[in-house]
This record gives sequence, structure tokens and C-alpha cells, in this order.
Amino acid sequence: LQDIAVKVASTDTSSVGNIAALLAEIAAQLEQLLSKGTSSLIDLKGLPLSPHEYEQLRFTLGQGEVTARLEAIGPSEIVETQFPGVWWVTHYNVEGDIIADIIEIARIPSLLQSQAEDMQAGLARLQSMLKVQA
Repeated sequence: LQDIAVKVASTDTSSVGNIAALLAEIAAQLEQLLSKGTSSLIDLKGLPLSPHEYEQLRFTLGQGEVTARLEAIGPSEIVETQFPGVWWVTHYNVEGDIIADIIEIARIPSLLQSQAEDMQAGLARLQSMLKVQA
């Protein structure tokens, strides 16, 4: 019997240590955004969260009034939490697997901000359209 490997799986899902620390970090970063205008990211896939803690975090942050969905290499979903300035950003591959799960603390998520090059190209198209109509 001593040669048989035994693995004990814990069924205790009451751990809140990781969540409390993560919420404190989110609060500190939100304070930095308000006082200094500094945006920040927390990569959830890089954290040792159990499935229970992950769901607990999602429940605690909740959902606010704004959601956006983008289609690029794969779909991306941006959800404002119940705390304005705290966004849950999830990127999927074309198969629907989560490839990035991020909490972004920002006035507006960087993914939704227009890039200068894109705006320049859009301006050029608009100016060309105005010339044709003139």
C-alpha cells in the first residue's frame, strides 16, 4: 500500500485570500487612475486563481452599463464592471478559447481608443470623399 500514490483533493471553496488581495490591488490602481491619470492592467491568466475564486471575482466585480464586442483576429469582449473605470477584457481565438483575460483600470479601455494611424487614414478617406462630392 505504501507504493500507491494518494492525491487528496480539497473541496474547500471558501478561500478568499487571493480575491481580497486582488480587489485591494484594483482599488489601489483605481485610486492611481483618479489621482494621476495612470491606467493599468492585471493579467488574470497569470494569477493562481482557482475556478471558484475566478467566479467569485466575476460576481464581486459584477457588470456595469457598458459592454463592447470587437471582431479582429478573434472576438474580444469588453465589459465595464459595476465599478466605473474597472473593465473586464476577454480575448478569444477563432476557436472560442480564452487567450487573454485582463482587468483594465482606465477611463476607457485601450482597445477601444482609436490609433493615430487609423485616424489619419480615416481622415484621408473622408477628405477624398469630400473632394469627389465637391
